[in-house]
This record gives sequence, C-alpha cells and structure tokens, in this order.
Amino acid sequence: MIYEIYHETSFEYGSLTTFSHNIIRLKPKNNAIQKLLEYKLEIVPYPSEMNEFVDFFENTNNFISFKKPHRNLILKTFSKIEIDNKKINQNINEYKKSTISYQQLAKRLEMLNVEDNYAKLYLFHTELIPMANQNIIEYAQESFWPDRPLFEAIYEFMERIFEDFDFESGFSDVTTSIDIIFKEKKGVCQDFAQFAISALRTLGIPTRYVSGYIRTLPAEGSEKLFGTDASHAWFSVYIPDVGWVDFDPTNNKIPNEEYIVLGYGRDYHDIAPLKGVIQSSGFSKLGVRVDVKLIEEN
Repeated sequence: MIYEIYHETSFEYGSLTTFSHNIIRLKPKNNAIQKLLEYKLEIVPYPSEMNEFVDFFENTNNFISFKKPHRNLILKTFSKIEIDNKKINQNINEYKKSTISYQQLAKRLEMLNVEDNYAKLYLFHTELIPMANQNIIEYAQESFWPDRPLFEAIYEFMERIFEDFDFESGFSDVTTSIDIIFKEKKGVCQDFAQFAISALRTLGIPTRYVSGYIRTLPAEGSEKLFGTDASHAWFSVYIPDVGWVDFDPTNNKIPNEEYIVLGYGRDYHDIAPLKGVIQSSGFSKLGVRVDVKLIEEN
C-alpha cells in the first residue's frame, strides 16, 4: 500500500518575530514495515539556518533558525510511504502466539540482558507521564496476573480503555494530568496513550509513546475533504519474545497497514511535531492541515 501524506503547520504572529529557532519532527520512519519513498520539506520564509539530524530515539529532526523579522511561518511536508501489509499481518500473528508472561518479563528485566537495555529506558516516569496513582494501578491490574501472557493482558487493557473512556475533543491538552483523564474518563488519542503508558510503566512494563498518522474514511455517501485528517498517537510495549508491539486504545486495535509512524519517545515532548523558541510579543494563531491519501493498494 502506498500513501501520500501532506502536513501543513502555519503560525500568524501578532507582531514581528525578530528571532526564532525550531525543531520539526515530521519525517516518517523508514524501516522494515514502512519504506519512505519521498520526503520534501517547504518553509516560508526560508530559514537563515537549517540542518537535519537523528536524535537518541532514532527520530529525524529538522532544525531551523530565523534571524530576519517575520510575521508568518508556514511549514509544509510532503511524504510518500510504502507499507508492507503482508509483513504487518505476519507480525500480528506472531504477537498472538507470544507466551511470555507478566511475571516472566519482571524476572527478565531484573537481570542484565544487553538486548533489553534500550527498552529499560521506557520504564521511567517523565514530566508528562508520571507514575500512576493507586486508583490507576488497581484499574490496570484487573487485566494482569503473574502467569497470563503479556500480550493478552495488554490487549484486554487496551479494550477496557476503549470501552470505559469517551473520545472528546477540546476537553484536554497535552498538559492535562493523567489523574484528570482517569477521573473524567475522557480525552483524545494522546491522553489515552499517555494514560496507558503511565499505568504500564508503573507495573514495570517498558512502554513508549508513538506519534504518526492513521488513514481515515469519510462517512458513507460523503466525499473526503482535503486537509481534514489529523496526527494520531498510540503506545508500544516491549515484549521480549516478539519485540515492540503497538496498541491503539483510541480505536481498539493493533495498528495495521492503515497506520504511518513518525516517531517514538518517552512522551509527547520527545516527538512533538514542532517545538521552538521565538522572540516576539502579542498573540499567535496556529493552523494545522493534514491529509493522508491512499494512492495504491495491492
């Protein structure tokens, strides 16, 4: 399957911005599942300085800096991605056969296994994803017991989040606490991902935040409008006998050929699409347009 992805971010500043520098993370992953065929980044105005680097989390970053006054900033990325849906289906079948239990994972992580070292990074809390409180721990533990296969337990946990929480746009932002999300049982994709990560890490399970896109379809009888898609977020768990396994609690599914990965991190801050510092004053207006288009399906 081949997708074309368009992502536009625009800023309108209330006064002249005399200096700014930003980091952009909008270049999709290139791996065994998804192949990056094309990628282009357009920036208006043209930056005074620009370079690309790969960070500790193996995400591609584009650094840009502006030293001339400007009132607007427009960033556009164009990507073409090929997804190996046969490989994805093979992987999902392997996940379902996984037998390593929650108890076995705990014992393994107590030992020194070189292949587990990177995963252990995702056991620790962050500013956005603190350790879960006792109520959240008890909620999560309903799906876990020592001998139960880890994949089976996490899959059920994902299902429960989907059933118990309501998707409500505008209720939260990236700084809304895990405790509030759990208390109100509502939020958006990044909230559900960060809630799950908090609970799973507190139980001693390495879990990372995933940023990307998902193919959406218009309502029956309606035409898909350009630019009406959005970024998406889910979580990924380290299961030693099969590797990293992705789970999407917003849609209650294992991510398949409809998903495109931008990057991984400890939380949203590690893979925010755009972050930076500006020297200006007054308000700023943000606009985002995303379009995910399937152009070829085998």
